[in-house]
Amino acid sequence: MSSRHTTLDSPLGQLTLTARGEFLTGIFYEGHWHMPPPDYFGDPVKVTDPVFARTQSELTEYLDGCRTVFDVQFEALGNPFQQKVWERLQHIPFGETVSYGELAAELGDPHLAQAVGSAVGRNPISIIIPCHRVVGRNGQLTGYAGGLRNKRFLLDLEEPEEVREGKLF
Repeated sequence: MSSRHTTLDSPLGQLTLTARGEFLTGIFYEGHWHMPPPDYFGDPVKVTDPVFARTQSELTEYLDGCRTVFDVQFEALGNPFQQKVWERLQHIPFGETVSYGELAAELGDPHLAQAVGSAVGRNPISIIIPCHRVVGRNGQLTGYAGGLRNKRFLLDLEEPEEVREGKLF
């Protein structure tokens, strides 16, 4: 099965989507911190490719505030520790955050926070595997492979209405 990619414009800037077979394998921002090697991207195709069309539709719904869970099939390839971290990220509920330290403690060793941060930063399927929901100690906004502006955008998008309303007063 050959790899392929396409690009799409979004409120987060241009996103590059990658797929292999019927699985989405990546969502990368312009200037993404940890880009895979060039052969990972494969041939360029149109966004009408079934995997990309579905991903575009679900991302649009999410960015319009109409979707909180993604259904597109994906495959995130990484080492066993990265896989474990990425699996845990998928269980952070929409509109909630956890810290790197909390994730490390859940994985059995609070001293693993930096390793957790490294795995989070190498998440190949941004947004759908919600690495933007991981924050620093005391909720501080920390690094994001797609840039802090995009991380803030996504966290604001997911912020519960009652919290948002509380900020108006």
